[in-house]
Amino acid sequence: MSEFAGLTVEAARRHLAGLLRARAVDTPDLDARLLTGSALGLDLTGLAVSAARVLDAAEGARLDAFARRRAAGEPVARILGVREFWGLTLSLSPATLVPRPDTETVVEAAVELVRAADLVTPRRVLDIGTGSGALLLALLTEFPDAFGVGADIDGEALLTAADNAHGLGLGPRTAFVRGDYGAAFAGGAFDLVVSNPPYIRSSEIGDLAAEVRDHDPRRALDGGPDGLDAYRRIVPQAAALLAPGGALLLEVGQDQSEAVDGLVAAAGLILLPPRRDLAGVARVVRGRNRGPQGRPGQ
Repeated sequence: MSEFAGLTVEAARRHLAGLLRARAVDTPDLDARLLTGSALGLDLTGLAVSAARVLDAAEGARLDAFARRRAAGEPVARILGVREFWGLTLSLSPATLVPRPDTETVVEAAVELVRAADLVTPRRVLDIGTGSGALLLALLTEFPDAFGVGADIDGEALLTAADNAHGLGLGPRTAFVRGDYGAAFAGGAFDLVVSNPPYIRSSEIGDLAAEVRDHDPRRALDGGPDGLDAYRRIVPQAAALLAPGGALLLEVGQDQSEAVDGLVAAAGLILLPPRRDLAGVARVVRGRNRGPQGRPGQ
Protein backbone atom coordinates (compact mmCIF):
# COMPACT_ATOMS: atom_id res chain seq x y z
CA MET A 1 0.00 0.00 0.00
CA SER A 2 1.18 3.52 -0.81
CA GLU A 3 2.68 5.51 2.06
CA PHE A 4 1.41 8.69 0.38
CA ALA A 5 -2.21 7.77 -0.38
CA GLY A 6 -4.53 9.30 2.21
CA LEU A 7 -2.13 12.13 3.04
CA THR A 8 -2.93 15.69 2.13
CA VAL A 9 -0.94 17.27 -0.67
CA GLU A 10 1.07 19.32 1.83
CA ALA A 11 1.67 16.36 4.13
CA ALA A 12 2.78 14.22 1.18
CA ARG A 13 5.25 16.88 0.05
CA ARG A 14 6.68 17.20 3.55
CA HIS A 15 6.88 13.43 3.98
CA LEU A 16 8.75 13.06 0.70
CA ALA A 17 11.16 15.86 1.66
CA GLY A 18 11.86 14.02 4.91
CA LEU A 19 12.54 10.76 3.10
CA LEU A 20 14.95 12.46 0.71
CA ARG A 21 16.68 14.34 3.51
CA ALA A 22 17.25 11.03 5.30
CA ARG A 23 18.94 9.75 2.11
CA ALA A 24 21.25 12.80 2.07
CA VAL A 25 19.78 14.21 -1.13
CA ASP A 26 21.25 17.70 -1.64
CA THR A 27 17.99 19.59 -2.25
CA PRO A 28 15.24 17.56 -0.55
CA ASP A 29 12.66 20.33 -0.28
CA LEU A 30 12.99 21.49 -3.88
CA ASP A 31 13.02 17.93 -5.19
CA ALA A 32 9.96 17.03 -3.13
CA ARG A 33 8.07 20.03 -4.46
CA LEU A 34 8.94 19.23 -8.08
CA LEU A 35 8.15 15.54 -7.78
CA THR A 36 4.91 16.07 -5.87
CA GLY A 37 3.77 18.66 -8.36
CA SER A 38 4.54 16.40 -11.30
CA ALA A 39 2.89 13.34 -9.75
CA LEU A 40 -0.28 15.34 -9.08
CA GLY A 41 -0.20 17.58 -12.16
CA LEU A 42 0.09 20.73 -10.07
CA ASP A 43 2.30 23.78 -10.44
CA LEU A 44 3.56 25.82 -7.48
CA THR A 45 0.27 27.71 -7.20
CA GLY A 46 -1.69 24.49 -7.52
CA LEU A 47 0.27 22.89 -4.70
CA ALA A 48 -0.62 25.80 -2.43
CA VAL A 49 -4.28 25.91 -3.43
CA SER A 50 -4.68 22.13 -3.11
CA ALA A 51 -2.61 21.76 0.07
CA ALA A 52 -5.49 20.24 2.07
CA ARG A 53 -6.70 17.85 -0.62
CA VAL A 54 -6.19 14.14 0.10
CA LEU A 55 -4.25 11.97 -2.35
CA ASP A 56 -6.07 9.01 -3.83
CA ALA A 57 -4.53 5.57 -4.40
CA ALA A 58 -3.36 6.29 -7.98
CA GLU A 59 -1.72 9.56 -6.98
CA GLY A 60 -0.06 7.90 -4.01
CA ALA A 61 1.30 5.14 -6.25
CA ARG A 62 2.81 7.66 -8.68
CA LEU A 63 4.49 9.52 -5.85
CA ASP A 64 5.73 6.22 -4.39
CA ALA A 65 7.43 5.43 -7.69
CA PHE A 66 8.99 8.88 -7.92
CA ALA A 67 10.21 8.66 -4.32
CA ARG A 68 11.90 5.30 -4.92
CA ARG A 69 13.66 6.52 -8.03
CA ARG A 70 14.92 9.74 -6.43
CA ALA A 71 16.04 7.96 -3.26
CA ALA A 72 18.01 5.57 -5.47
CA GLY A 73 19.93 8.51 -6.93
CA GLU A 74 18.10 9.13 -10.19
CA PRO A 75 18.13 12.86 -11.00
CA VAL A 76 14.85 14.75 -10.82
CA ALA A 77 15.21 15.78 -14.46
CA ARG A 78 15.40 12.13 -15.51
CA ILE A 79 12.35 11.24 -13.44
CA LEU A 80 10.32 14.11 -14.85
CA GLY A 81 11.76 13.73 -18.35
CA VAL A 82 12.29 17.48 -18.70
CA ARG A 83 14.82 20.12 -17.77
CA GLU A 84 14.78 23.91 -17.98
CA PHE A 85 17.62 25.55 -19.89
CA TRP A 86 17.83 29.27 -20.72
CA GLY A 87 14.18 29.58 -19.69
CA LEU A 88 13.12 26.81 -22.11
CA THR A 89 11.54 23.55 -21.00
CA LEU A 90 13.29 20.71 -22.84
CA SER A 91 12.39 17.04 -23.03
CA LEU A 92 15.15 14.54 -22.33
CA SER A 93 15.86 10.99 -23.45
CA PRO A 94 18.39 8.34 -22.39
CA ALA A 95 20.57 9.47 -25.32
CA THR A 96 20.89 13.07 -24.11
CA LEU A 97 22.76 14.80 -21.33
CA VAL A 98 20.81 16.70 -18.73
CA PRO A 99 21.59 20.33 -19.70
CA ARG A 100 23.47 22.13 -16.95
CA PRO A 101 23.68 25.79 -15.95
CA ASP A 102 27.39 25.96 -16.86
CA THR A 103 26.44 25.37 -20.50
CA GLU A 104 24.35 28.55 -20.52
CA THR A 105 27.73 30.33 -20.51
CA VAL A 106 28.04 29.40 -24.20
CA VAL A 107 24.82 31.28 -24.97
CA GLU A 108 25.99 34.23 -22.88
CA ALA A 109 29.30 34.26 -24.76
CA ALA A 110 27.54 34.39 -28.14
CA VAL A 111 25.23 37.21 -27.07
CA GLU A 112 28.21 39.08 -25.63
CA LEU A 113 30.14 38.89 -28.92
CA VAL A 114 27.20 40.30 -30.87
CA ARG A 115 26.59 43.12 -28.37
CA ALA A 116 30.26 44.06 -28.50
CA ALA A 117 30.13 44.08 -32.32
CA ASP A 118 32.78 41.35 -32.40
CA LEU A 119 30.31 39.23 -34.35
CA VAL A 120 27.54 40.21 -36.76
CA THR A 121 24.21 38.77 -35.59
CA PRO A 122 24.41 35.18 -36.85
CA ARG A 123 21.97 33.94 -39.45
CA ARG A 124 23.32 30.38 -39.71
CA VAL A 125 24.14 28.46 -36.55
CA LEU A 126 25.55 24.94 -36.15
CA ASP A 127 25.48 23.00 -32.88
CA ILE A 128 27.86 20.02 -33.02
CA GLY A 129 26.75 17.22 -30.69
CA THR A 130 23.39 18.84 -30.14
CA GLY A 131 21.91 16.25 -27.75
CA SER A 132 18.58 17.63 -26.54
CA GLY A 133 19.09 20.72 -28.72
CA ALA A 134 19.58 22.93 -25.66
CA LEU A 135 22.33 25.18 -27.02
CA LEU A 136 20.89 25.48 -30.50
CA LEU A 137 17.36 26.29 -29.39
CA ALA A 138 18.53 28.79 -26.78
CA LEU A 139 20.58 30.58 -29.43
CA LEU A 140 17.64 30.68 -31.82
CA THR A 141 15.55 32.43 -29.18
CA GLU A 142 18.29 35.06 -28.87
CA PHE A 143 18.77 35.44 -32.63
CA PRO A 144 15.27 35.36 -34.12
CA ASP A 145 16.46 35.74 -37.72
CA ALA A 146 18.81 32.78 -37.52
CA PHE A 147 18.38 29.27 -38.90
CA GLY A 148 19.97 26.50 -36.85
CA VAL A 149 21.34 23.05 -37.62
CA GLY A 150 21.92 20.44 -34.94
CA ALA A 151 24.32 17.57 -35.59
CA ASP A 152 24.62 14.41 -33.55
CA ILE A 153 25.82 10.87 -34.09
CA ASP A 154 22.90 9.46 -32.10
CA GLY A 155 19.56 9.17 -33.89
CA GLU A 156 17.55 9.08 -30.66
CA ALA A 157 19.15 12.33 -29.53
CA LEU A 158 18.25 13.96 -32.84
CA LEU A 159 14.62 12.89 -32.48
CA THR A 160 14.58 14.41 -29.00
CA ALA A 161 16.10 17.65 -30.26
CA ALA A 162 13.63 17.85 -33.14
CA ASP A 163 10.70 17.25 -30.78
CA ASN A 164 11.98 20.06 -28.55
CA ALA A 165 12.32 22.39 -31.52
CA HIS A 166 8.75 21.72 -32.64
CA GLY A 167 7.41 22.00 -29.09
CA LEU A 168 8.98 25.45 -28.77
CA GLY A 169 7.68 26.61 -32.15
CA LEU A 170 11.19 26.58 -33.62
CA GLY A 171 10.74 23.64 -35.98
CA PRO A 172 10.64 25.73 -39.19
CA ARG A 173 13.94 27.34 -38.24
CA THR A 174 15.84 24.12 -37.56
CA ALA A 175 17.26 21.06 -39.26
CA PHE A 176 18.84 18.04 -37.60
CA VAL A 177 21.51 15.96 -39.28
CA ARG A 178 23.02 12.67 -38.20
CA GLY A 179 26.75 12.67 -38.53
CA ASP A 180 30.14 12.32 -36.85
CA TYR A 181 30.72 15.78 -35.38
CA GLY A 182 30.92 18.26 -38.29
CA ALA A 183 31.96 15.82 -41.01
CA ALA A 184 28.62 16.00 -42.84
CA PHE A 185 28.83 19.71 -43.69
CA ALA A 186 30.42 21.79 -46.42
CA GLY A 187 32.86 24.59 -45.68
CA GLY A 188 32.10 28.24 -45.13
CA ALA A 189 28.45 27.74 -44.28
CA PHE A 190 27.98 29.01 -40.71
CA ASP A 191 28.29 32.32 -38.90
CA LEU A 192 28.38 30.61 -35.51
CA VAL A 193 29.46 27.09 -34.55
CA VAL A 194 28.99 25.90 -30.97
CA SER A 195 29.61 22.65 -29.17
CA ASN A 196 29.51 21.12 -25.72
CA PRO A 197 31.44 17.93 -26.52
CA PRO A 198 32.44 15.11 -24.19
CA TYR A 199 35.41 16.35 -22.16
CA ILE A 200 35.72 14.17 -19.04
CA ARG A 201 38.92 12.13 -18.89
CA SER A 202 38.13 8.43 -19.24
CA SER A 203 39.86 7.62 -15.97
CA GLU A 204 37.70 10.17 -14.13
CA ILE A 205 34.27 8.92 -15.24
CA GLY A 206 34.04 6.68 -12.19
CA ASP A 207 34.64 9.65 -9.88
CA LEU A 208 31.69 11.66 -11.17
CA ALA A 209 28.58 12.15 -9.06
CA ALA A 210 26.31 9.13 -9.34
CA GLU A 211 23.55 11.27 -10.88
CA VAL A 212 25.86 11.97 -13.82
CA ARG A 213 27.90 8.77 -13.95
CA ASP A 214 24.96 6.40 -13.77
CA HIS A 215 22.37 8.31 -15.77
CA ASP A 216 24.01 10.46 -18.46
CA PRO A 217 25.12 8.64 -21.64
CA ARG A 218 28.81 7.75 -21.39
CA ARG A 219 29.33 8.68 -25.03
CA ALA A 220 28.41 12.26 -24.14
CA LEU A 221 30.84 12.34 -21.19
CA ASP A 222 33.98 10.45 -22.17
CA GLY A 223 36.58 12.72 -23.77
CA GLY A 224 39.32 10.11 -23.96
CA PRO A 225 42.53 9.78 -21.93
CA ASP A 226 43.14 13.53 -21.60
CA GLY A 227 39.57 14.71 -22.20
CA LEU A 228 40.50 16.40 -25.48
CA ASP A 229 39.69 13.75 -28.10
CA ALA A 230 36.52 15.48 -29.30
CA TYR A 231 38.19 18.89 -29.58
CA ARG A 232 40.96 17.49 -31.78
CA ARG A 233 38.30 16.45 -34.27
CA ILE A 234 35.82 19.29 -33.90
CA VAL A 235 38.15 22.28 -34.05
CA PRO A 236 39.65 21.67 -37.54
CA GLN A 237 36.20 20.77 -38.90
CA ALA A 238 34.57 23.83 -37.37
CA ALA A 239 37.30 26.17 -38.60
CA ALA A 240 36.56 25.03 -42.15
CA LEU A 241 32.82 25.45 -41.65
CA LEU A 242 32.91 29.08 -40.49
CA ALA A 243 31.90 31.85 -42.83
CA PRO A 244 34.30 34.82 -43.01
CA GLY A 245 34.26 36.52 -39.62
CA GLY A 246 32.27 33.67 -38.04
CA ALA A 247 32.87 32.47 -34.48
CA LEU A 248 33.51 29.12 -32.82
CA LEU A 249 32.43 28.69 -29.17
CA LEU A 250 33.38 25.54 -27.27
CA GLU A 251 32.43 24.58 -23.74
CA VAL A 252 35.46 23.16 -21.92
CA GLY A 253 36.13 21.51 -18.59
CA GLN A 254 38.11 23.01 -15.75
CA ASP A 255 41.79 23.55 -16.65
CA GLN A 256 41.20 22.70 -20.32
CA SER A 257 40.91 26.17 -21.82
CA GLU A 258 44.63 26.63 -22.48
CA ALA A 259 44.95 23.32 -24.34
CA VAL A 260 41.83 23.97 -26.42
CA ASP A 261 43.03 27.53 -27.13
CA GLY A 262 46.11 25.90 -28.68
CA LEU A 263 43.96 23.74 -30.95
CA VAL A 264 41.89 26.76 -32.01
CA ALA A 265 44.99 28.81 -32.81
CA ALA A 266 46.54 25.89 -34.71
CA ALA A 267 43.41 25.76 -36.88
CA GLY A 268 44.08 29.33 -37.97
CA LEU A 269 41.39 31.09 -35.98
CA ILE A 270 41.86 34.33 -34.07
CA LEU A 271 41.74 33.62 -30.35
CA LEU A 272 39.42 35.67 -28.17
CA PRO A 273 39.60 35.68 -24.36
CA PRO A 274 37.74 32.72 -22.82
CA ARG A 275 34.33 33.38 -21.25
CA ARG A 276 34.22 32.49 -17.55
CA ASP A 277 31.24 30.96 -15.76
CA LEU A 278 29.78 32.15 -12.46
CA ALA A 279 32.41 30.19 -10.53
CA GLY A 280 35.21 31.96 -12.38
CA VAL A 281 36.16 28.89 -14.45
CA ALA A 282 37.25 29.57 -18.04
CA ARG A 283 34.24 27.72 -19.46
CA VAL A 284 34.03 28.79 -23.11
CA VAL A 285 36.92 28.91 -25.57
CA ARG A 286 36.26 31.39 -28.38
CA GLY A 287 37.82 31.70 -31.83
CA ARG A 288 37.08 33.93 -34.83
CA ASN A 289 37.54 33.24 -38.49
CA ARG A 290 39.38 35.89 -40.43
CA GLY A 291 37.11 37.95 -42.62
CA PRO A 292 34.87 40.96 -42.99
CA GLN A 293 32.43 40.51 -40.12
CA GLY A 294 32.99 42.49 -36.92
CA ARG A 295 36.26 44.18 -35.98
CA PRO A 296 38.91 41.39 -35.80
CA GLY A 297 40.38 40.47 -39.17
CA GLN A 298 39.23 43.60 -40.99
